[in-house]
Amino acid sequence: MGFIVYLNGKFVPEEEAKVSVFDHGFLYGDGVFEGIRAYHGCIFKLQEHIRRLYDSAKAINLEISLTQEEMMEIVKETCRKNNLKDSYIRLIVSRGKGDLGLDPRKCANPSIICIAASISLYPPELYQTGLSVITVPTRRNIAEGVNPRIKSLNYLNNIMARMEATLAGVEEAILLTQEGYVAECTGDNIFMVRDGVIKTPAIHLGMLEGVTRNSVIELAKKRGIVVEETVLTRFDFFTADECWLTGTAAELIPVVNIDGRPIGSGKPGPMFAALLEDYREVVKHEGSQI
Repeated sequence: MGFIVYLNGKFVPEEEAKVSVFDHGFLYGDGVFEGIRAYHGCIFKLQEHIRRLYDSAKAINLEISLTQEEMMEIVKETCRKNNLKDSYIRLIVSRGKGDLGLDPRKCANPSIICIAASISLYPPELYQTGLSVITVPTRRNIAEGVNPRIKSLNYLNNIMARMEATLAGVEEAILLTQEGYVAECTGDNIFMVRDGVIKTPAIHLGMLEGVTRNSVIELAKKRGIVVEETVLTRFDFFTADECWLTGTAAELIPVVNIDGRPIGSGKPGPMFAALLEDYREVVKHEGSQI
């Protein structure tokens, strides 16, 4: 028995969850999406995810007929239909069915899809031992092109960088901006620690404003830790005391080696461990009940 999927107003078996080959999401990556997590019957930061979805849609001039409250209820009901209290949720809004041309005006109605399933992005042991990552030649999209703050269905930039990481035998890749500053990884934001201060690339450099990223910044500030959103180069990360990644699927995962350079002691650091503990505690009760 497969999952139950929300598709354009109906809940259907996954085998019946189909969209047209003329859907602009399929043809051109014309749409937006969100990855959301539920823990213990509580959907973490659901309101923040839905707001980001609507912000992304507005940025590409994609009108969603549903209210944000109605969209949140779809996410909750999808979890209920699948009897899932712990899940990874993929919410998608594409431009909808059009023709083979680019003109989005030919797409009468957006396609709205919600999937609730499970995900395991990294092997559990890597949360104890840490990741090795590399910087890749592929650069992050520029804001004047496909702005990285738009969580669009066009993820080719990320996928190309991920393939480069795979070819190098590592799990993740750091993408730089066109100017050579550190932006983010293929599916995660990135943090570093130097002399007790947490630093992370500033949003205006061109990256996704991660919900988990913002949560970790909040948790760090509650601990009285200084957090700087700033301009960072590879040198800053090579000489960091600690490094980790954040993302909805990954949560927090440590990085112990970048481009062959061990980070700090070469093992996950104490600040990462403390924030991971805080994060795993807060997700148990902060969010929207299913």
